[in-house]
Amino acid sequence: MKNLLTLMCLCISVSFYAQDKQYFVKATDGYSHKKTSYLTLTDGTEIQGTIKNLNWKKGLFEEIKLKVDGKKVKYSAEDIAHMYLPQSGLDKLAKGLDFAYDATQWANKSDVNGELIQEGYAYFESAEVQIKKKKTQVLLLQVVNPAFNSKVKVFHDPYAKKTMGLGIGGINVAGGIDKSYWVQTGDKPAFKLKKKDYDETADMLFGDCDAYFETIKSNLVWKDFPMHVYDYVENCK
Repeated sequence: MKNLLTLMCLCISVSFYAQDKQYFVKATDGYSHKKTSYLTLTDGTEIQGTIKNLNWKKGLFEEIKLKVDGKKVKYSAEDIAHMYLPQSGLDKLAKGLDFAYDATQWANKSDVNGELIQEGYAYFESAEVQIKKKKTQVLLLQVVNPAFNSKVKVFHDPYAKKTMGLGIGGINVAGGIDKSYWVQTGDKPAFKLKKKDYDETADMLFGDCDAYFETIKSNLVWKDFPMHVYDYVENCK
């Protein structure tokens, strides 16, 4: 028990040390079946209910079953425009210390409900993504930059590999960062941005703001991508 407490304290200290400021939310793996979930359907209908079941296929959201006004109702991914799902207590314990938004990040940079995000809700949005060169597909994906997505929207890639984390005594105490995201600019379909392609792609993402891009183009480090997105949205109106 003593060793477990020591490890937990170590994990917390490493987490705070390694991530002074967290720009992207971490993908949520567990959801509360007690707190209220909020769905907005493609026809504009707003739904509130508690989760009874979630169906995923190969990491992608397919269907949610909610208890709404005492009745169980199913909603498929194609019926949902966006939704807020509450993080489970266990998932929050594992990840909550790694992420806390500064409230000032929300000013005029997003129309997402900041209060729900602060409470640990995961925000999902329907997006057209470029699967192949001439093929797109509409998916419901978690937005990882909900507080500042007015110019660039970044979605969690369920298939993303991770960079090496920090391990102590054979135990991973600080997880790696995702090596890919789905990224959407304007009304274009989201494309998969990979770590290995960041140098070549950054100009397309940030190049319309010459003053800012000049400050980062000589040092395009993948771990700074979340900060680059935030700074771009903040400084390039």
